Amino acid sequence: MVQAVLAVDQGTTNSKAALVTAAGHVLATASAPVGLSTPRPGWVEQDATDLWQSVLTTITTCLTTASSSSASVEVVAVALSTQRESVVGWDRSGEPVGPVLGWQDVRTAEWCAQLPSSVDDLVRRRTGLRVDAMFSAPKMRWLLDRSDAYVGTVDAWLIHRLTGCQEHLTEAGNASRTLLYDTLELDWSTELLEAFNVPRAALPDVRPSNAGFGVTKDVPGLADGIPIVAVLADSHAAMYGQGCTQAGMAKATYGTGSSVMTPVDGFVPSGCTLAWLTDRPMYALEGNIVSSGAALAWTADLLGLPNVGALTALAATVPSAEGVVLVPAFAGLGAPHWDREARAALTGMSSSTTRAHIARAAVDAVAHQICDITDTIPGTLSSLRADGGATVSELLMQTQADLLGHPVEAADVSEISALGVAELAWTTLGETTGWAGKRSFRTFEPEPDAGDRGRRRAEWAQAVASVRVRPA
Repeated sequence: MVQAVLAVDQGTTNSKAALVTAAGHVLATASAPVGLSTPRPGWVEQDATDLWQSVLTTITTCLTTASSSSASVEVVAVALSTQRESVVGWDRSGEPVGPVLGWQDVRTAEWCAQLPSSVDDLVRRRTGLRVDAMFSAPKMRWLLDRSDAYVGTVDAWLIHRLTGCQEHLTEAGNASRTLLYDTLELDWSTELLEAFNVPRAALPDVRPSNAGFGVTKDVPGLADGIPIVAVLADSHAAMYGQGCTQAGMAKATYGTGSSVMTPVDGFVPSGCTLAWLTDRPMYALEGNIVSSGAALAWTADLLGLPNVGALTALAATVPSAEGVVLVPAFAGLGAPHWDREARAALTGMSSSTTRAHIARAAVDAVAHQICDITDTIPGTLSSLRADGGATVSELLMQTQADLLGHPVEAADVSEISALGVAELAWTTLGETTGWAGKRSFRTFEPEPDAGDRGRRRAEWAQAVASVRVRPA
């Protein structure tokens, strides 16, 4: 019998599951879509019950796939990777209260803008982040204004359900994205709870990333009593899976939005996050992009194309965007600009502009936004490790390398977040792993034309400046 960790990766648009051995071999995988709704401009919601059902579907399908193979599989532990910042509310019986407020949701932006500057100063000192509608605390306040509920990030909701509603726990890295967790003291901050008016009793207890989060109970297809050994936020799990643990290394996750992270030796009060907490905290500088994969999907719809793959294929038919620039500020700009009032723009078009040039501009926009963040990373960046669905595009990865002026190493697996948290689980169980060092990457070397790189970056900067409302 083969022993495996069941790694569940619950993301913005889908849930995935993978059975992973101690050697890092993936025995079976499954995925299921998760719906998003936008009932009003700037509102992004999910259904908590549908989200949970998508996780159950992936677990059942993954286990069924594995059982059809010649070797039987014993699930020795569960590991969990989840989307960050999104907030769920549920009552004491475990039933959801209201919608899941997605991380892209900006309904609280005006409320955030009205907070005194002293709150933002406190947030920066205690969390390394800044007040913004993307993070969890404003969303929690919105839900609590409308119901008497427990509130938590998606990891807390799934832990609650996986344990048969027995546990009310969250993982430290996920907690660090709420604006309520002191990443130096490693606990909920009384000052921040008061600033956002979130009662401590509504929040789950925080545990280190590998401290154990209860055992399974009443989960279809799984035996009761299987330990939930490790939990990580999805971007953090990708960083762990990519083996990015040294200064000079960075990873970019290309999803609906994007996250760029690079390890640092200690906490810094600007753009810092707690990647994970084991025997010691691992801090990272991070920049969050609001619209990357979403920008590609939007452009594909605009051009009447069936999917993003068709968009990148069309973009590859022209050598450049011929001066066309897309700034995908559909919900404002994230890092490093942080201007929620900025609005999207498509500029630089002429009578010779074609659909292919617009498609190419969309691809360029994703790469430019990554560069905007890497340009703020102190020191010298040796390379960028890339993961996420969009990395299948050779054009995007080559464009990224060209605009960075550094090599890009794209992961050879699509389940990098699931593998990252599975590796942490196996390490916690006492196994020696080091999977990232054995993994192969597709490497993209930059073209040597530094002059062209500078010109394209300048065009992008000018276009970004034109859509900004708040001063830089």
